[in-house]
Amino acid sequence: MDLTPTPRDRFAFGLWTVGWRANDPFGDPTRERLDPVEAVHGLADIGAYGVTFHDDDLVPFGTPAAERDAIVDRFRGALDETGLVVPTATTNLFGHPVFKDGALTAKDRDVRRFALRKAARNIDLAAELGARTYVFWGGREGSEAEAAYDPAAALERYREGLNALTHYVRERGYRLRFAVEPKPNEPRGDILLPTIGHALAFVQTLDHPEMVGVNPEVGHEQMAGLNAVHGYAQALWQGKLFHVDLNGQHGPRYDQDLVFGHGDLINAFFLVDLLENGGYDGPRHFDYKPLRTESIEGVWESARANMRTYLMLRERARRFRQDPEVAEARTAARVDRLSVPTLDEGESVASVLSEELDVAEAAERGAANARLQQLAVEHLMGAR
Repeated sequence: MDLTPTPRDRFAFGLWTVGWRANDPFGDPTRERLDPVEAVHGLADIGAYGVTFHDDDLVPFGTPAAERDAIVDRFRGALDETGLVVPTATTNLFGHPVFKDGALTAKDRDVRRFALRKAARNIDLAAELGARTYVFWGGREGSEAEAAYDPAAALERYREGLNALTHYVRERGYRLRFAVEPKPNEPRGDILLPTIGHALAFVQTLDHPEMVGVNPEVGHEQMAGLNAVHGYAQALWQGKLFHVDLNGQHGPRYDQDLVFGHGDLINAFFLVDLLENGGYDGPRHFDYKPLRTESIEGVWESARANMRTYLMLRERARRFRQDPEVAEARTAARVDRLSVPTLDEGESVASVLSEELDVAEAAERGAANARLQQLAVEHLMGAR
């Protein structure tokens, strides 16, 4: 099994992943700042194809214009030297204290207007660097104090903000689409649009819903106790899976951002199977944090681990689907029958009113699910 990633695999990482300094609420950073140019070269060296960024990852908040231009020029030069692309970008609307009570939904109108300017300026840069997707994670769009919050009004302001920015993209003629990233909580006690389902419903209320999809993250769905594969599948089914974030998580707790597969491995296996066989054609983007225990060598080792795990799961999923015994088990479990319409063309509910079912016999039929699941586990573990 070849576990060497190449740009054809479309693996991408954010500057904030390999560049995380490993600070947390209980401790100071354990690593030095990684220069974005060094990050680009490092990612190219390990076989990645793309790099993504928040505006503040690349250009520190408050940097004067002339210095900003120099930073961007160096970054662009590194992209040219390595061949890495920028498939996606986003805006940090959560880190600075000015956003402590929200950005696009802040109660302070001046902050909302500032958030629009900050997002628009980085959208300009993203388009200039060739990005095709722009992600919006509303990390501060939420509350802890119910008495001081009007969620309906906040949703209206959220809609207004995204509408304004989609209009901005259209006016500028950029080839960008937006992806909303759901998360249930952290850093806010409760965050607006907490799950894929919430985000999909919200998107349909926008002026240009065709321009906006979702960017689900494995850990965010599992923090809410949900099945990430089901959520990704619904987004894909609705034509709204514009981008993906892959990582690992151990159930409903804080956002762990583990290496992909270093959490629920079975769910990761079926997620790779979905992405590879369900029609998703975007980047395989890893949004993880190298463990706080690691040196810079460990950072790059963990980045490789994400890609190696994906490649292993991809190969295991391929073998699973090609196994004749699996095909037999899928037939026994009636997996193929779920794709058959319940009603024939031209039929209605009235057409089935006169039919009879031997309910006792149907209730005794086994679903044959256990054998098929075990075959998946055996393929996953390399026993087949």
